[in-house]
This record gives sequence, C-alpha cells and structure tokens, in this order.
Amino acid sequence: MKRSEINNAVREAQEAFKRHHWYLPPNPKWDVTDFGLGDFNSTGLTSVNLAEQAEYCEKIMYVKKGQVTPDHYHASKKEDIICRYGRLAIQLYSDQPSVTLQVNGEPRELPVDRPLILTSGERITLVQGVRHAFWSDSEYTIVGEVSTANDDEHDNFFADPRVGRFSPIEEDEPAIVKLVSEK
Repeated sequence: MKRSEINNAVREAQEAFKRHHWYLPPNPKWDVTDFGLGDFNSTGLTSVNLAEQAEYCEKIMYVKKGQVTPDHYHASKKEDIICRYGRLAIQLYSDQPSVTLQVNGEPRELPVDRPLILTSGERITLVQGVRHAFWSDSEYTIVGEVSTANDDEHDNFFADPRVGRFSPIEEDEPAIVKLVSEK
C-alpha cells in the first residue's frame, strides 16, 4: 500500500468516528491493510486497537462500502463483532448448512448460504474456528470488536493463500500515524 492511501484511510475513519461521537484514546494504535492484495477499496480494513491486554482486546473499525475483510478464522481468539453504525454483512463458512452462534446474546442457527446482516447495536459472537468474512452493507459501517487476547501476527488464518495480514508500505509521503505493524 502507498503511505498516501494509508493516510487517506486514517483521515476518512477519523472523520466518521468524530461524526458519530467515537473518541479515540491518546496515541491510538492504527491498523490499515489491503491484506497484501493491492486493492484497498475492495479488500481492506481500517481499525484502531483501543485496548490490548493479556486477557482481552477492544477495537473499533471503519469499513467502507465495497470493502471486504476476507474469509478467515482464529484458532485462539473468541470475538464479539458489534455493528456500531450502519449495516454490517457477515458471511459465515462451514461444511455444514448452518452454524449455531450467539446473536445479540441468544443462540441462533445461522445458514451459511447467505450473509447475516447486523444493524446498529446488534452483535454476533464468533468462536474459535468459525470462518467468516465481513463488509459494509451501507455507505460505511463502524464496527466494534471485543475479544479475548489479540494476536494479529499468528492467529489469522485466511482461506486465500495470497492474503497476508499486514501490507508492505510504499513511502510516497510522510506518515500521519504509526501502524501496529510498524514496530
């Protein structure tokens, strides 16, 4: 990804967060990725790690319309994905016709042949091993995540072998934020 593309994604997310009264902590930990596929507008995600503790993590994410977080699962992490603004589509994958997961705190059998649509305030609990992809089903979506400990380097398993968690960066302008991938 070009640094200018990362900077623009950060600015766009900051504006959306501000518009909806989501205030970030001092020195937030930004993550902007095209998952190594080179097309951020179709496969990408902008997120901020709000809390990273040994036991839990909290994130806020900004998803543009047409932008997919690709099919993946976590071996260790259990996560609640919460639609904070807009409409979030989540596609589940399984060799079974449905999976049972909690939606808004209640167990629900979810078919895998169509996406689940979450509206503002709704949430799904994704347990370890459940494959999922997600995208905005509105102009944009603000998404919250509360999960067990986060390990982005070792606990994201993508169905497409071309996908990488962090993108190489082409420095075409100065950075406005430091990304979590930049140690």
